[in-house]
Amino acid sequence: MTPAIIEELAQRLERLLLRHQELLRSQSLLQQEVQRLAQERDHLLAQCAAARQRLDAVIARVAAEEDAP
Repeated sequence: MTPAIIEELAQRLERLLLRHQELLRSQSLLQQEVQRLAQERDHLLAQCAAARQRLDAVIARVAAEEDAP
């Protein structure tokens, strides 16, 4: 191999290594975002369940008042 080819390969390898590091950082940030969104989803599901329970209690109370003489 000529020195020019070796230099070109070294430069390409360096660019690939930099790109790999960038992709690892991006992956880490995306994993953090997925975790944050999963926590937000779980919180919203819990709020929805609590609201559903409150609504069921109100419906039961209204139904009981309608059945009362």
